[in-house]
Amino acid sequence: MVRPMLVPKDVSARGARIRFVEAGAGAPLVLVHDFAATREVWTATVMRLARSFHVVAPDLPGFGASEKPDPQRYAYGWDAFADSLFDLIAALGLGRIHVGGHGMGGGVALALAARHPSLVHKLVLASALVYPPQEHALERAGRVPLVGALLWRQVMGAALFRAYVQSTVYSGATRVPVGRGEELYEAFNAPAGRQAAHATLVSVADTRPLVARLPRVTADTLVVWGRNDAVAPIEHGRRLARELHGRFEVLECGRCPPDEVPDAFATAVTSFLEAAPSKRAGSSPFLAQR
Repeated sequence: MVRPMLVPKDVSARGARIRFVEAGAGAPLVLVHDFAATREVWTATVMRLARSFHVVAPDLPGFGASEKPDPQRYAYGWDAFADSLFDLIAALGLGRIHVGGHGMGGGVALALAARHPSLVHKLVLASALVYPPQEHALERAGRVPLVGALLWRQVMGAALFRAYVQSTVYSGATRVPVGRGEELYEAFNAPAGRQAAHATLVSVADTRPLVARLPRVTADTLVVWGRNDAVAPIEHGRRLARELHGRFEVLECGRCPPDEVPDAFATAVTSFLEAAPSKRAGSSPFLAQR
């Protein structure tokens, strides 16, 4: 089988250059990564979903190979990221899309669906950050005035960062892809990248705006959770699916289904996206748990 070529491209979106990859043909599907991660976390899943969809996986501003503007110029947070995605979608002429997000990227995808309901056809939320999770000590310290900026912008070394990623992005995972920690640290380890990560860490601490927007989401929704996620329990996913009248799937993995179990994740997503739309208004939750 021929593997799709993932050639990085750039587009200017809401004041920041965004690096993205795309593959496949069909209905457009935009995939959004977690905090401290990059589009590379989606690569294995992109390869599978590109058999059925036109998949676009960007690095959010401040992460990966995208531009990392000064926080004085770019307001890192739910709305800024959602607006940047809106510009990316418009620049590529994608029209109405499906959107999927992992962790913090799930919160960004939800913000996009709430702010632009006519744009989002279906929504996939993988271990989405919507309800307050189990906070990591480095996150708690990062929000302390002065101390937090010093820690994230200067002190954070490779070993500490890899340990953080292992216990957050890949919480509960039995295996992290070889070299992933080093790859994510390299993307983080520059003054602009560190500054952007810290600004984002502070701005996304408050998830109440996302919870308040749940009633405004009209898109059919699939919520996917890893059974062994130690950051946010399965009940968070079940509650989110219930609030959104969505479908709920539990996969045998940790917090990062797209990178840990790409086959099972892609199968669940493809089945959901190819199914006929449900009647959202007044429907009861459709919960399908594996």
